[in-house]
Amino acid sequence: MLSNLHNCDFISALLHLLREDTADIHVLSVACLQQIVLRKIDYTQWLRLVSSLPGAINEANDASTKQESIKATSEGKTLDNLEVLVDKYPFHRALSKMLAYTISAHIAHITNDKDITKERGQNFQVVTNFLILLADMLSHPSPRICGEQSNTWAILLRDPQLSKTQTRLLQPCFERLIVAYSTHLVRIRWEDVEEQNHPYAALFEESFSDRDEYDLFLGDLRSKANLIFRMIGGIDPELGTSVLYQKFEYLFATYANGGVRDHLDPTTGELTQQSTAVMELEGFNLPLDNLIHGLPKWALDDTKKIPSYMDPSRVKVRNEVKSMLGNIATKIIAWNPKDTWLKFRRVTLMEALKYYWEYDATRLISAIDAFLLYLGDETPTSVGIQNLSPDVISLRKKAGVSLIAVTKKVPHLLVSWLGQLSERVKSLLSMSSILPANRMHLYEFLSCVATAVDDPTVRSKFIADVLSDALTQIESTQIKEAIGSVDGLLTFLGVTAAGSNPASVTDEAVVGQVTSNFVRLFSAFNQLLSVGKRCHEAAKSRPNAGIPLSESQLLATQNQDIFPDEGTVSISDLSMNDPFVHLWPRIVPSLMQVLNTIFSIWHPSNQAKYLKDPVQRFIYAISDDEAYLAKNQGSISNGGVFGEDGTAGSVVSGWDRRACNLAPKWSGWFNELRGTCLQLLGLVAAQRALFSPEISPIYPSLVSVVANTDHLNAMEHRHMSQYIKQFMDYILLSCPSTLYQSHVAPIAAPFFQHMEHRLKCTWAPVLKMNGIPPESTKPLMTGDCETVALLAQRGGDEWIVSYYARGGAFVGDLDAVISEALVEKLRVEVSRCYADMLQAALALKGDWALVLANAARDEQATKKGDSSVLASGPKSKVYDGKLVNADGSERSKFYYAIEARKQQRIDKLCHFLLLENETIAGYLVLSVVECLNYPDAYTCRRCLKICHRILETVSWVDRYTHLLGFQMFTYAVRGVIYEQRWMVGIEWDMINVIRDIYCRLVLGQSLQCGGQGAAMQSPMDATGTQFEQTKVVDKPLQGGGILCKPSDLPRQALVSLPGISPEMVMQLEAKLKEKRSAKDQKDTLRDILRIAADNLKENENGDDLGMLGRADVSESLLNQKESAKKDVIQDLPERLVTQSMIMKKSETSFYTPDSAEMGANLFE
Repeated sequence: MLSNLHNCDFISALLHLLREDTADIHVLSVACLQQIVLRKIDYTQWLRLVSSLPGAINEANDASTKQESIKATSEGKTLDNLEVLVDKYPFHRALSKMLAYTISAHIAHITNDKDITKERGQNFQVVTNFLILLADMLSHPSPRICGEQSNTWAILLRDPQLSKTQTRLLQPCFERLIVAYSTHLVRIRWEDVEEQNHPYAALFEESFSDRDEYDLFLGDLRSKANLIFRMIGGIDPELGTSVLYQKFEYLFATYANGGVRDHLDPTTGELTQQSTAVMELEGFNLPLDNLIHGLPKWALDDTKKIPSYMDPSRVKVRNEVKSMLGNIATKIIAWNPKDTWLKFRRVTLMEALKYYWEYDATRLISAIDAFLLYLGDETPTSVGIQNLSPDVISLRKKAGVSLIAVTKKVPHLLVSWLGQLSERVKSLLSMSSILPANRMHLYEFLSCVATAVDDPTVRSKFIADVLSDALTQIESTQIKEAIGSVDGLLTFLGVTAAGSNPASVTDEAVVGQVTSNFVRLFSAFNQLLSVGKRCHEAAKSRPNAGIPLSESQLLATQNQDIFPDEGTVSISDLSMNDPFVHLWPRIVPSLMQVLNTIFSIWHPSNQAKYLKDPVQRFIYAISDDEAYLAKNQGSISNGGVFGEDGTAGSVVSGWDRRACNLAPKWSGWFNELRGTCLQLLGLVAAQRALFSPEISPIYPSLVSVVANTDHLNAMEHRHMSQYIKQFMDYILLSCPSTLYQSHVAPIAAPFFQHMEHRLKCTWAPVLKMNGIPPESTKPLMTGDCETVALLAQRGGDEWIVSYYARGGAFVGDLDAVISEALVEKLRVEVSRCYADMLQAALALKGDWALVLANAARDEQATKKGDSSVLASGPKSKVYDGKLVNADGSERSKFYYAIEARKQQRIDKLCHFLLLENETIAGYLVLSVVECLNYPDAYTCRRCLKICHRILETVSWVDRYTHLLGFQMFTYAVRGVIYEQRWMVGIEWDMINVIRDIYCRLVLGQSLQCGGQGAAMQSPMDATGTQFEQTKVVDKPLQGGGILCKPSDLPRQALVSLPGISPEMVMQLEAKLKEKRSAKDQKDTLRDILRIAADNLKENENGDDLGMLGRADVSESLLNQKESAKKDVIQDLPERLVTQSMIMKKSETSFYTPDSAEMGANLFE
């Protein structure tokens, strides 16, 4: 391209055309250059392009300036620079993107050139000049220009070779980067753009179509800029801090004392969110927060006297950095603004210093005092909680959140002040105007500090004192009566009264009393949850990771296979790490009561009663918030529920939760109460108190609630998703391996049996199975309540099938489009939660998967004899030589002992789930197999990974042969040959499962974990009738075993396919034995499955079945070779295809055993 081949130099021509703006030729030239650089040109061409671009751009700018001047002179006008910027905006934006791609697409060219990385020679100067040009463009007034480069700078800063402090390739750009991004992060008032009051209004109108587009862009820019500031702080602490310090000095001098007062509140005369001072300080907060977060420890910590910290150059930098940050902290602490929104900005700036307080706590207690002061902040016109202005409420909530954020970072520095802080908190809690949210913040604040107390007894006593009010509340007679029965809770929440007096739901006195009732009930449980979670987090962050052993005991168990703590542990022992657990015997009884009551409200007998009532029925409705998330696919932008496009008042028509009406409040209340109680249930499992001797007497009662079949059947999909994420995940991962039969089995057995049936009924209408019409997925709306109430009264399978088809959702008066989106969301969410839970339990994701990754990396380091592998992780991070996990996070002090326990649970839980309980194993495997047929790629892809783990664990067990060799194999084959649109992108994963099954059950070949690697052939035994078992049959993570006596079931399934003969199957097996690499075997299987797919297609009528329809040839994996052919005119088909043949459709049937046959009798 850059050579003079045939006297043509395309690059030079395009560079020359950059100066030609006629018909936007310069923009088109940039687009051509962009396409060239995206094709990863070789080093010589790239370097020549990089050296040529700056000069060409300067020449283009000079030519453009000259032309604009001539044009203005000829028209008798003065040159308007803004007009020029607007005219040139498309060119500048395209140029910025192209220059960024020139670097980001060729990072390897920079890192592989030793002259560049060693800062020497002409090449280094060429690249440096190019990067400076790139950085100079960031000063363009339009933030779009800056946004086009964000990814490139992030890539450069994250590259380990380029980010080393001794490499000065990037440093000349740092100041430009910080100044440009901190400038563009300041939000503009869009009204100023619309009214042409902004100096660059015309340019912003050219850059963004409307306010929404600008808001989305700014959010994206801020998220990417966070990383840039953080990385600069880590690479050059002194420069980064110095630039921001200068900016702070300017902002503080200009705006801190209200020197610029515009856009004032007409009522109070105070600054508002739209005031320039507030917006400028808001834009500074993110840069400060992220830069301090990114500072290396040596730049702040002067307590360590190790050589690397005491290097003279580092000492100098540290002194400068701490001096500048100290000055910032001093001024912020001394600042006493009068305007509410300046107070808000002061709170955010103090929170941004949380990483600094850790190393210099001289002003920390003053910051804590300021947070506590703002929790009770009132203005002269807003005294009392009912009269607080929205601005004051925002300030109080932010002060509470910031208080927790700072305290979580430095709790140990506040322990000496615990007595005084406790008294201050009690004083605040006694205020009638304190917000409910701030009450929670105060309890969390004290619990965070208390967890840093060294004495376990003192810690536990303090936590008990903090929570005494909440415990008293849940043990009070009124609360016990309320949560003890369905009638009691519904009466407590005003539902019963609404049946006899519908007007009561809008009676101000009734609404106030009922709201107070709920707040007392919910706040008690929520306080327990908040404090319990903080205590659990603190326990897990201790060196022993919360294991109930001393450090010496933990060290003594490092090389053992039997761990003394892997069983029942008393609450007194658990309290040594976690000061909250001793409260569980008081909490669990009330927790069981409230959960039992809430679950019972959804029983069909109660739904039949309350759905008939025009007001009471709304206890079953979704909330406006859930409707909003369904409408916006999980996004919370565009103003939220109460915004212009919000859904407030759409479920209970004309009423929202802010109104004086109980009906729209009930749905949110039940969601909050149920979610909090389920999280408490997960917390008691995670803290291991659930498995303690003190809880064992009431454990059967707890099982009767959480594993009650009636409760499970009556849960809506949204409730089941909560149940899985907030409880089942924790009990599976937290239960000691010796207690699986006694504690997990009673809960897991009914759960897996239920989930298999729930998922089947949920997807049946979509798949048009069992005669269930697709119309049954229509959500329940207000007009259909009477009919559904009669169906609920009859109960049984008829009700359950229709209930699951619509996800159990009652949408009230919500419009049909959002309602349908909600049902689809609920359907896929419950399926995905189930798949994610199984993945976590089988160590395919999450914390346990990290343990396996660490083990694999340790093995690699041992084989290579290179321990440096253990001190490095993902290449996108910079490491300081300390041991890290495979994901780059720092390893704990006793990681070996901790991971040994997790490794044991990984092995034993997999064995327990699949080989020790027939109900659990049968329904678990059957549900996973059936998920391969449900049209959700997320669920299917994860279930395919689970299938590999199942095969590795149980393929050698004869009792599984039919389930794996026919059922799983048939579903996988059908998924490939039907070529459904939703399956596009996961066909190779499906074929790999087919390969895994066929190798293990038919050919006597074993594979590596996850179906990877070449197949390893096992020899025949002396009889010649069966294969010898592998040596790792009892070790699934090392590949597992095979079926010694080959099964014919997969062969029969293949022969039953259209176009497949027994001879073809024999040829297939010969090829699979001859070539055993993963690629060869998968290609061979794809070839035979293509034949079956082609035969099926010939008899299809071409109906458009949407996502269930067949993918196009261009999308199909089976037809990759055909779709890859280019510039070939295909011959006309020799075979005549008539209309009757097109209309004819053959139905290929696959035998599908029912659940009872496949699950319940698995071990008989």
